[in-house]
Amino acid sequence: MNEEIIITQGKYIASAVRVDQYPERDLKEIVFIGRSNVGKSSLINSLTRIGGLARVSGTPGKTQTINFYELSAKMPEEEERRDFYLVDLPGYGYAKTGKENRSRWSKFIDEYLLKSERLQFVCQLIDIRHEPMPSDVDMFKWLVKNNLPVLIIATKSDKLSKNQVQKNIMLIKKTLGVLDLDVLPYSSVKSEGRSFLLDVIGSVLVE
Repeated sequence: MNEEIIITQGKYIASAVRVDQYPERDLKEIVFIGRSNVGKSSLINSLTRIGGLARVSGTPGKTQTINFYELSAKMPEEEERRDFYLVDLPGYGYAKTGKENRSRWSKFIDEYLLKSERLQFVCQLIDIRHEPMPSDVDMFKWLVKNNLPVLIIATKSDKLSKNQVQKNIMLIKKTLGVLDLDVLPYSSVKSEGRSFLLDVIGSVLVE
């Protein structure tokens, strides 16, 4: 798509830990997942350009539910808006969360990812400044094993030089074990990577 998709409005709809708490509208879902403090909320606010849509917390592991946001997108050369859900999953790999909580979260997250018929693809966020953690690798392999389309987004790219960004993208590919993997560097501060991500979302909305 040559013209940029415009997010015209967005609002928080629901938090869920069970299927009966999911929103009722039959809309396509774009999912965001990543380690705690990887910058998910900042990316969602940057992508939608709606300040404070997702709450940015300084406390890792704060999001403990599946959060649904309903967005409207103005597509190039289309009069009608297309509505979709942006789904924010709890951060994984946070050590201070109790073991019982971790397994409970894991259960309802797995259930959502495996059973949602509206899910289009998963954006897995990885901090570009560091080598992917074992929990990142485990999550990626689990998504691939369960045939869930995944786009790796390397967050906080503004913290590194362009050369270092390219080096660290190669490191992410090697660590995940897929050298021809698409990795999108993203800066929520500078909105770098935003247009590309909107294009990917737009392409699934028009399918």
